[in-house]
Amino acid sequence: MNKGPLSGVRIVEFGGIGPGPMCAMLLADLGADVIRIDRTEPHGLGTPRPDRYNILKRSRPSVSIDLKHKDGIEAALKLIEQADALIDVFRPGTLERMGFGPDVCFARNPRLVYGRMTGWGQDGPLAMGAGHDINYIALSGVLHSIGRKGQPPTPPLVLTGDFGGGAMYLALGLLSAVIEARTSGQGQVVDASMVDGSASLMTDYYGRYAAGLHSDERGTNATDGGAWYFDTYLCADGKYVSVAPVEPKFRALLLDKLGLKDRQPALDDLPNDEARDVLQAVFATRTRDQWCALLEGSDACFAPVLSLAEAPRHPHNVARGTFVEVDGIVQPAPAPRFSRTPSGMPTKPDIPGQSTATALAAWGFAAQDIDTLTRAGVLGARAAG
Repeated sequence: MNKGPLSGVRIVEFGGIGPGPMCAMLLADLGADVIRIDRTEPHGLGTPRPDRYNILKRSRPSVSIDLKHKDGIEAALKLIEQADALIDVFRPGTLERMGFGPDVCFARNPRLVYGRMTGWGQDGPLAMGAGHDINYIALSGVLHSIGRKGQPPTPPLVLTGDFGGGAMYLALGLLSAVIEARTSGQGQVVDASMVDGSASLMTDYYGRYAAGLHSDERGTNATDGGAWYFDTYLCADGKYVSVAPVEPKFRALLLDKLGLKDRQPALDDLPNDEARDVLQAVFATRTRDQWCALLEGSDACFAPVLSLAEAPRHPHNVARGTFVEVDGIVQPAPAPRFSRTPSGMPTKPDIPGQSTATALAAWGFAAQDIDTLTRAGVLGARAAG
């Protein structure tokens, strides 16, 4: 039995890349019974890697079903009949052409929540075009806002479009609709767009912009590198630290510890580049570890800038168990945390189709039916990548 607050929630995931697997991972980490339907042949999308390192696919079984075969379609619909929610990761209209449109699925399962994850959304003039994270956050105003003054926009990995604006909003939408369906007995379609989600993440900044408190020129604002007190600084060993004493009392503490107590009024009045140069000259006099010894844990709003190799070893992250090791791969632990229904340890990603027989049996398929579908080539498994 799965551990976590979503234990008992059943979700069918159509295998894809990026935000779809991320959403399914989040739900599986929290205890949902997620079954991933993978293609019988590789889809050729995304960045290839060995299966064991594709950890967005952790904590749930993979079944391989030929969805071009009528018996494969029926097998998938039998799973959908039992599900609370479905994750669709394809362009608008794709699942309809495959035989799994909302009307078909609702006819089999009226309480199903049909979650659709796209970049542009289910409608609008761009809906059918291909794209990736950077394109979607470009349209929502996010990308323009990130970067240094006078420099081109900086892509923030795929955290804001795929994962923040996509996966997180789809997870929120699915769970909201599942809760509603348990009262009404009726499902619905959830249209999660990465443009919409990343725009929503910018809500506070749109409010600041309307109030004249946030400039549309990147790198000139309080939290985009335009303020000396919300930035990173190079240390004597070539490593970086971050400071963020936005409030005056925290700023005063930082400057006191840096030996700049008498400079605070003057620093606040200086152009940002000049004030930043003053702090940079001080931070360059010690190593990152030396600054940690002086500032970490204080109200100076300080933290070392850690690499992916360093972050799992930091004492705070170790104490909280922020990272775990699964199958020899260090990775983030499930989040958030729950006092009464904690999540279990993640399990390693399935090879596509690895759990076809066992997962289908757990979802009520008879052994004879599984054997018949396997011999007919409807069910299968691919070799590990």
